[in-house]
Amino acid sequence: MAAPDVVDVFVYTVVLALAVEFFPQVLSESFVLTLLTAVLLKLVLELVVWVKAALLRRIRTAASLWRRVISIATLILVLPGSKFVVLELTALVFGGSVRLGGFFLVTALIIVLMLARGGVRRLLRAT
Repeated sequence: MAAPDVVDVFVYTVVLALAVEFFPQVLSESFVLTLLTAVLLKLVLELVVWVKAALLRRIRTAASLWRRVISIATLILVLPGSKFVVLELTALVFGGSVRLGGFFLVTALIIVLMLARGGVRRLLRAT
C-alpha cells in the first residue's frame, strides 16, 4: 500500500467516524470495525473509479454508435449500482456490526469521502 492509499484510509476512517457520530442510521460497533470499513470502502471505491474510467475511455474511443450507447448505458448502471455494492458488501463482511444507512445516505457518504480525499491530497501536494 502506497502512502496516498494510507492517507485515504485515514481520511475515510475520520469521515466514517463522524458519520457514526452524527447520523443514527450509520452504525459501527467499534473503532476497529470503522477502520476495516474504511479499508473496504477504499478497495471498492478504487475499483469503481477504475471501471468508470474504463467506460469513459470506451465512450470516447467507440468506433460505432451502438458501442458508445452500450458504454453509456453501462456507465449509467454502474454509478448507482456501485452504492448497492457498497451496502451489500458491507452487510456481507460485517453483518449487523456495521451499517451505512440506505442508498441516499451511502451516496452522500461516498461523495463526502471523495471530496475529503481530494481535499487532503491537494493539501498534501501543496506542502
